[in-house]
Amino acid sequence: MQFALNEDQVAVRDMALAFAAEKIAPHALRWDEEKHFPVDVMREAATLGMGAIYIREDVGGSAMTRFDAALIFEALATGCPTTSAFISIHNMASWMIDAFGSDTQRHKWLPKLCSMELIASYCLTEPGAGSDAAALRTRAVRDGDHYVLNGQKQFISGAGGTDLLVAMVRTGGDGPGGISTLVIDGNTPGVSYGANERKMGWNAQPTRAVMFENARVPVANRLGEEGIGFKIAMAGLDGGRLNITACSLGGAQTALDKARAYMKERKAFGKRLDEFQALQFRLADMAIELEAARTFLWRAAAALDRKDPDATMLCAMAKRFGTDVGFEVANQALQLHGGYGYLSEYGIEKIVRDLRVHQILEGTNEIMRLIVARKLIEGAR
Repeated sequence: MQFALNEDQVAVRDMALAFAAEKIAPHALRWDEEKHFPVDVMREAATLGMGAIYIREDVGGSAMTRFDAALIFEALATGCPTTSAFISIHNMASWMIDAFGSDTQRHKWLPKLCSMELIASYCLTEPGAGSDAAALRTRAVRDGDHYVLNGQKQFISGAGGTDLLVAMVRTGGDGPGGISTLVIDGNTPGVSYGANERKMGWNAQPTRAVMFENARVPVANRLGEEGIGFKIAMAGLDGGRLNITACSLGGAQTALDKARAYMKERKAFGKRLDEFQALQFRLADMAIELEAARTFLWRAAAALDRKDPDATMLCAMAKRFGTDVGFEVANQALQLHGGYGYLSEYGIEKIVRDLRVHQILEGTNEIMRLIVARKLIEGAR
């Protein structure tokens, strides 16, 4: 069964595909145009267990695997990569609470996060700390039973439309060892939000800066001990990179399917487009690349599930390869549509715009290469 899905995995994938086709795909273009954040639809997904895919069952989670999650997020992304990607971010933030929180913290927040009655954002990036995340400057100073927060987060998905912020803040000195993780109520006095950013894609979820100005957060909201926040952030990113890769493949698969259908209908020089061998070869290459990326994603997800020592490297590899492939396949699908691909009504240009950012977020693809290179060099010593 190493290269095939079992019955349960097929059922999970097909459930997510059906949900995407019925609840997401028919509305994706309108959500993009209106910059609508479809919270109601995401809560419907949560009733099927997709709001807490790899959260433990005692708090309402589905207790599935990272492999299951890869299947689900790819399937959801066939309807809308942006919506699928945000659900993946919510899952990642919730998992941090499940994995590193105390029983009290888990039972306080996770039941409502699992149902998506509460929605979470992940807050790591800052105006001056993107790829160099360990250089973050948002400061949390201890004051009795509270931390007083000052600083700013940047490019935060869902910000202003979510309830909880899982934020990395500096409680100690410089470097990764001075970072801790706080769960912050989004309505805390002293927490404010910037304008919804005008973006190339991902318009169906808001992206804002989050500002902290003397915001008081209970010490009881810290996940784990002081100084392990960077470890928590990086642990979350392994799975996050798989999720965003899956979203790339789902979007690219829809683009490929649209291109195949278009080529059967469109004629040029007296022949259907799918009768030209050069275009057949291009279609074949797109399918081959997509299948290779999917196989790589599955291998990395399985490695993360079994806590393989090389899991972080494999996740980085899969993210670099899969998000590059996803964007290129979608871009080629647009090209195969000719001028029609550039029109919004065909849905291809939206996929291209949505998938472009996947090569940047959850660690840029340049950083993925750095992670892999470091692992290779360390292994050679």
